Amino acid sequence: MRSPELGDMPADEFRRYGYQIVDTIADYFENIYTRPVLSQAEPDWLRSNLPSEPPQQGEEFGGVLADVDRLIMPAVTHWNHPSFHGLFSTSTSSVGVFGEMFAAAFDMKAMLWRTAPASTELEDVVLDWLRQMMGLPEYFEGIIYDTASVSTMHAIAAARERANVRVRDEGLSGRPDVPLMRVYCSEHVHSSIDKACITLGLGIRSVRKIECNDRFEMRPEMLAEAIEDDISAGYLPICVIPTVGTTSTSSVDPVDAVADIAEKYGLWLHVDTAYAGSTAILPEFRHYFKGWERADSIVVNPHKWLFTPFDLSVLYCRELDELKRAFSLVAEYLKTTDEAGVKNGMDYGIQLGRRFRALKLWFVIRYFGVEGLQARLREHCRLARLFGAWVDESEQWELLAPVPFALVCFRARPGGLPETAVNELNERIMNEINASGDAYLSHTKLSGRYTIRLSVGSIRVELRHLEKVWRHLNESLNRRSYE
Repeated sequence: MRSPELGDMPADEFRRYGYQIVDTIADYFENIYTRPVLSQAEPDWLRSNLPSEPPQQGEEFGGVLADVDRLIMPAVTHWNHPSFHGLFSTSTSSVGVFGEMFAAAFDMKAMLWRTAPASTELEDVVLDWLRQMMGLPEYFEGIIYDTASVSTMHAIAAARERANVRVRDEGLSGRPDVPLMRVYCSEHVHSSIDKACITLGLGIRSVRKIECNDRFEMRPEMLAEAIEDDISAGYLPICVIPTVGTTSTSSVDPVDAVADIAEKYGLWLHVDTAYAGSTAILPEFRHYFKGWERADSIVVNPHKWLFTPFDLSVLYCRELDELKRAFSLVAEYLKTTDEAGVKNGMDYGIQLGRRFRALKLWFVIRYFGVEGLQARLREHCRLARLFGAWVDESEQWELLAPVPFALVCFRARPGGLPETAVNELNERIMNEINASGDAYLSHTKLSGRYTIRLSVGSIRVELRHLEKVWRHLNESLNRRSYE
């Protein structure tokens, strides 16, 4: 039992356990490939192995650390694993972990400039660096939130404010004078748009999803037709959201054509490139982003594909003051006499206190450099294209979508099976691989077809990991063919 003295952990004890923790994390990164990708724990396993009541006296921290290995590690799904290919493969870097350590130690709440000068000013600098790396014009200014869901919600709130329906002061409830507002996006849009509209009181019925072509890209002519129909019905269009790198397939909506329509009807243009936006640092990928410089707001997530620990999402705005008009509210106890021109992070969203997230991105950019980050992204895209070529050249597998970035959508398609049986076959193959712990894949549905998704994005991934999952896929398919 730990002695009951007041104050924090003694410095010598902190150093001892700190060194031990760094060693443990280093070993974890170095040997992560030996662990199953998905946790093999059953539901409630961890809960049943933890005390139901808190300890009355403090415990020796060595015992707490031992329980990380004994209890926590078996219930961890290893997102940093090089064979994690599901959802969007993401991973942190060691230097990003260092950034988190300092941020936790400083424990700043970046509400006012005065409460966190380092956080406030470093955020502006590092987001300007990222803006330059991605080739965005100087008029874009950024703000850091936690996730793309929150970034997009703030963008839609700013669009609603611009629509001048006085929601900030008068709200939506009890107002017969407010028409149904419309937010437009593709049928393959991320679910965060629906959730943002729920949260903002617009409701799911405000979301109008636009039909896509056979490459899963929004059709601009269908968007224009939908807007005209809604205006004729007395609705109020406020925002359109094209995506560069959709969640299901990483497809690319025609942002430039959508921007023409947004300008014609006076709609807020929000570009969702939470996943693929990082590839804008590659000059040869810039054509995918044509027209995004015309946006009112853009979301990109360095925690997805720039090796920055979760969470860090960036919202860039053409006019950041529009966001401020939607959210700024200064209580008396927050009023200051600081010189004019300082930026207070609390003015740009629903949070008052904000974490020092910029520090970890600063560490990552400085350690790897632009060229180092570019090299890693290029390699991930090369590996994904290579895997796509294996699928395309196989007689038993087929690609179901283009591979613009590092996501491959495919399925097994042995001859002689009806479509329902093909769907069941692919689901069984994916579940078998996931249950093995050797790799993790996820799925989507494209035109009713069960589609396996393989994402490449781990900082630790190598060709051998793609070869392993391809081998497992074919072995599983061959076993199924004999059943």
